[in-house]
Amino acid sequence: MRPRPVTRKPAAAATSPKTPGPKTPGAITPFDKILIANRGEIALRVIRACREMGIQSVAVHSTADADAMHVRMADESVCIGPNPSAQSYLSVPAIISACEITGAQAIHPGYGFLSENAAFVQALEDHGIAFIGPTAEHIRIMGDKITAKDTMRKLGVPCVPGSDGGVPDVATAKTVAAGIGYPVIIKATAGGGGRGMKVAEDEAGLESAFRTARAEAKAAFGNDEVYIEKYLTRPRHIEIQVFGDGKGSAVHLGERDCSLQRRHQKVLEEAPGPVIDAGTRARIGAVCADAVARINYIGAGTIEFLYEDGEFYFIEMNTRLQVEHPVTEAIFGVDLVREQIRVAEGYPLSFAQGDLVLNGHAIEVRINAEKLPAFAPCPGRITQYHAPGGLGVRMDSALYDGYRIPPYYDSLIGKLIVHGRDRPEALARMRRALSELIVDGVDTTIPLFHALLDDPDILAGNYSIHWLEKWLAARFG
Repeated sequence: MRPRPVTRKPAAAATSPKTPGPKTPGAITPFDKILIANRGEIALRVIRACREMGIQSVAVHSTADADAMHVRMADESVCIGPNPSAQSYLSVPAIISACEITGAQAIHPGYGFLSENAAFVQALEDHGIAFIGPTAEHIRIMGDKITAKDTMRKLGVPCVPGSDGGVPDVATAKTVAAGIGYPVIIKATAGGGGRGMKVAEDEAGLESAFRTARAEAKAAFGNDEVYIEKYLTRPRHIEIQVFGDGKGSAVHLGERDCSLQRRHQKVLEEAPGPVIDAGTRARIGAVCADAVARINYIGAGTIEFLYEDGEFYFIEMNTRLQVEHPVTEAIFGVDLVREQIRVAEGYPLSFAQGDLVLNGHAIEVRINAEKLPAFAPCPGRITQYHAPGGLGVRMDSALYDGYRIPPYYDSLIGKLIVHGRDRPEALARMRRALSELIVDGVDTTIPLFHALLDDPDILAGNYSIHWLEKWLAARFG
């Protein structure tokens, strides 16, 4: 068994001579050591990629995560602050200090936390630390929903009909809504995760929805600007995985169907999408790859769409690795994290569009420590954990027997991914894998997936982004 890594506490003004200066554009600079600015299963995912590439890894952790698996698995670890994420995983000075005292040349952000924070990326650049992801400018552009939509429209990506920019007041909102037709959805320009998002079925409900969306946006993001789009009644959530080298070349890796959602949070994802044919995939994939190539985008990105009646409507671009990236890895046989690191080092993409041949079907379910049916967070001690195995089964988790899930962070504790020759085989494999999975000591969402995989609509692939909410309401009231 490998010894546990040395744990260090950051010194406020420590500086390592190994920290490089600003990278020369176009130069190839292999990394010797990467710091992972995250926790849990995604931190482990990056550590594994680093180990396969012969790169040293540095874990950071709060005091609550001192015994976390990513801390045990990394080559080094640094405590960066107390339990609240604002004082640890979101503390830019603490993370930069951890880089400097360990000599880490680059940071992989995972997803969440600082992964889409342009100011963080700029701060890293100022300190001569590479960011394994897109530029600060691309994060800024895509982080503002209005700017992102305008940019994508100019690049030829189809968008949902809606306001040209922010909507300042109720009177303007009524004019815009009348022009595009009800129902409409009001969204925060700086939003995400369903916050600052309200639907108005008609003019009578518009004023209340508008004011509520602005209030939520202000509270969540410190910015109350909202915009309005046409509300589609039975759309699917289809996202296209793209990857660019930052030098004008990009590819797409097909689509994922993420339509099974609760309160705008994804629950189950699959690839390829059950309703997308090869011709449609090639067409929308080419549009997306061309768009990111033209802006010299670097690294992994996901262009998200609503899809209804054969039409795609852009909603946002995530400038990071997605939680559901393993289903894409499964059907294309590529390591997206490894590729992120390579292009950040300055290497060209290791595959061309013609090399990417879709193989089979993959499904992922998100295992959360939550108590059904309210989905209330359920932190606590894991008394027994057993991961499923066998052909085509992958479990991404940081759990172990005796681990105590802290109450301070997201309730996601694992992702179960299966791959089969086709969708029926993948569904059968997921049922089998779920029957093997044991997580005792806390309540989880595992029973939800047992029930979902018995539903005729799921088996037929006949669902939209509203399906799960209705199913839950009918089942639990």
